[in-house]
Amino acid sequence: MEPPLTAPHGIQISDITCDSFRVSWEMPPYDARRVTHYFIDLNKTGGQKENKFKHRDVPTKLVAKAVVLPMTVRGHWFLSPRTEYTLAVQTAMKRSDGEYTVSGWSETLRFCTGDYAMEQVKQLQEKAEGIAGRMLSFQVFYRNQTAEYFQNVRDKWGGLMLPSLKDQSGSHGSPISGTLHGVFFSCNTEFNTGLPPHDSPYGRWRVTVPAGHLFNENTHLYFADFYCMYSAYHYVVLVLAPRGSQGDSFCSARLPLLNPQNNPFLTRGEQGSYWHAQDLILEIIYTEPVPMGMGQLSEIKGHQLMSLSTANAKKDPSCKVCNIFGGR
Repeated sequence: MEPPLTAPHGIQISDITCDSFRVSWEMPPYDARRVTHYFIDLNKTGGQKENKFKHRDVPTKLVAKAVVLPMTVRGHWFLSPRTEYTLAVQTAMKRSDGEYTVSGWSETLRFCTGDYAMEQVKQLQEKAEGIAGRMLSFQVFYRNQTAEYFQNVRDKWGGLMLPSLKDQSGSHGSPISGTLHGVFFSCNTEFNTGLPPHDSPYGRWRVTVPAGHLFNENTHLYFADFYCMYSAYHYVVLVLAPRGSQGDSFCSARLPLLNPQNNPFLTRGEQGSYWHAQDLILEIIYTEPVPMGMGQLSEIKGHQLMSLSTANAKKDPSCKVCNIFGGR
């Protein structure tokens, strides 16, 4: 009788992306010559409820024919970006009766998949371009907050609206969530008036800043995200980063750069003309402090519609319009 297969050991995981990784392990040469298949047990961490997904449930046992190690594991139907997994491997010999003789399981390793790379962000951009619609004119960026916020700007922050950390709203794999600091603005206007809306989910006080103060030849414009929140509204996140700034360096390695005069989301033209996409709600992140004195502060006349807030909003994974990777 042949000796039993030895459990794999010395597991190593490398080259981790948002939907793939490479794995290798050690096994005796005699086993390497006999092994015909690898079994890989892959589990999301965090409990069974979190592991449910419409395409399949995990834990997932992957069966692969034996190849030279390291082997690449790739699959957006069972790998999500920015997600922790545990992994164990087992080797096997397929017998003449179709069954397998298997080794014991290896030790279990934990790893986390990565953010979307530039390639995936460009896929989101292409999807957003498909529904951007015609362009509408605007003149100001605006930021709504509470009276307390603007009082702190005056009394504690030297009159500066300071960058804050981007929350976890939007696409799960977004490379700016929890990593990029910025001051958040809107620019959408009402179709019938050409002015900012009367309502806001973020506060009854609004500072308006002339568009050219933030969006000019000294800033780079980047596409960052495209998502919806279980509704008909779709959001696009754009970043305005002063050239050569820390935010500019961060974005240039992770986000597609847009032509400020020719893109379907946000453009500037000659003689102080500015345009935004009609059929998208734009979220603008400016990566440097903004003096409140650069704009005008006033109280809005409408309502504070908290239900429209995007703070830490979860993207609808089933939307066919704004998802890549089969709904992820």
